[in-house]
Amino acid sequence: MYGCFWRWTRSELWERINQVLVKQVRKQAGRNPKPSAVILDSQSVKTSEGGEQRGVDVHKQTPGRKRHLVVDTLGLVLLVLVHSASIQDGTGGYQTLQELFHRIKGSVHNRWCRLKLIWADGAYASMVGSVRKHFGWILEIVRRSDGVKGFHVLPRRWVVERTFGWLGRYRRLSRDFEHTVSCSEAMIYIASIRRMLKLAVT
Repeated sequence: MYGCFWRWTRSELWERINQVLVKQVRKQAGRNPKPSAVILDSQSVKTSEGGEQRGVDVHKQTPGRKRHLVVDTLGLVLLVLVHSASIQDGTGGYQTLQELFHRIKGSVHNRWCRLKLIWADGAYASMVGSVRKHFGWILEIVRRSDGVKGFHVLPRRWVVERTFGWLGRYRRLSRDFEHTVSCSEAMIYIASIRRMLKLAVT
């Protein structure tokens, strides 16, 4: 048992702790421990000098890394994938869902996986068919209404935006200070764990 424990990377260890707390908080909220629907989105953040996988998000003109999050309908972090900001949302999003697939489903024919639906924005529209074919999930695109100016709340997508807002309150996550992407992912899981521990004791 202890041999397996020490073989985990730093990010994997915090991810395991995060998974346990997600189930506990969902139970406490009267939900099934395993979600049936999730939301996918990304956030580009600037990095400090040095480190691996750094690039430029050409759409947002942000030099640094991109954080891909999968959250449940309560906004709890289920999975984090950090990579260069130069990787397009469609490519990074597919990699994120591929990682989620390996963790909770494993086979497109697995009927025991409770997750069926994923919400995302228009940047992920190109992968709707491949997600259905290779993972067996429905990817539903939530688009902005035409002609509507200024800020307005988008169905389902506001949940993951709120999660990014929660994470932004942690000074260590105001930008990416980490040298490796595994440490970047670990810091996001730590922030998620801290918030869920506060929820678990209330």
